[in-house]
Amino acid sequence: MSHSFDIVSRIAERSGQLRLAEQKVAQAILSDLPFAASASIQTLASQAGVSEASVTRFAKAIGCRDVRELKMNLAQAAAIGQRFLRTEDAAGEQALPQIVDMVYADIHKVLEVNRSLLNQEVLLQAAQTLLQARMIYAFGMGGGSTMLSDEARYRLVRLGRPVATYHDALLQKMVAATLDKSDVVLALSTTGNVAELNASCKVAKEYGVRVVAITALGSPLAALADVLLPLKSLETDFIFKPSSSRYAMMMALDVLMTELALLQKDRSQELLRRLKFTLDTHRGGSSREPLGD
Repeated sequence: MSHSFDIVSRIAERSGQLRLAEQKVAQAILSDLPFAASASIQTLASQAGVSEASVTRFAKAIGCRDVRELKMNLAQAAAIGQRFLRTEDAAGEQALPQIVDMVYADIHKVLEVNRSLLNQEVLLQAAQTLLQARMIYAFGMGGGSTMLSDEARYRLVRLGRPVATYHDALLQKMVAATLDKSDVVLALSTTGNVAELNASCKVAKEYGVRVVAITALGSPLAALADVLLPLKSLETDFIFKPSSSRYAMMMALDVLMTELALLQKDRSQELLRRLKFTLDTHRGGSSREPLGD
């Protein structure tokens, strides 16, 4: 059975220990990974200026059984996208706008695109589902989704809603198995392709629990959702900045929490008044300071 590993790192680490001919193979591969993944052994040997036997020896030197396994690992590495492999030239880097303008522009664009995906009727349905829940369980895994599942908990607490957050895959599944039909899972995932999170939602649905999901339209998680607030991520070729999709998820979450607050307007107002009173008593400050943010 073939085994996969990070072949790019493996080649970079071992290239200095290889014979000269094998080093030439390494250079040819790293200079154009997609080409190397699709090229025949004859073509790759010709590109590197070595014999076919040198390509075979190279494959074994970096831990592959044969050239076939080498190409399989190269194809897997190339599949992540050339934007993570190529090196920008100096002229291209000089042409980049100021980082602050680039980051701001991407945030603005992703918010604009995702604003058009938010449907008022669906938002209201999601808010009503949360309002009627005996208990809300916010599930998130990964970077931004984990952070924003905690954010959901902070927002729901302010509105007096019973809520808990779980990030660990096994604990999520265990919790899902204990839920009641009157509970609700609020699932957050930018891609909707996190197998462990989706598995937990499937367990919850087996017990009649409703799932409100903030996730990618057309994703496996979206297919599981009883109420879907769709997301569209817009990833650019500039890989060095954080993903702007976090802002789209936060916008959807903020709109959902505002809808929920207005559904129980009198109760929300009283709870928010109590929070403001307690915080002002504790820290002082002006009447316009945020509620614990």
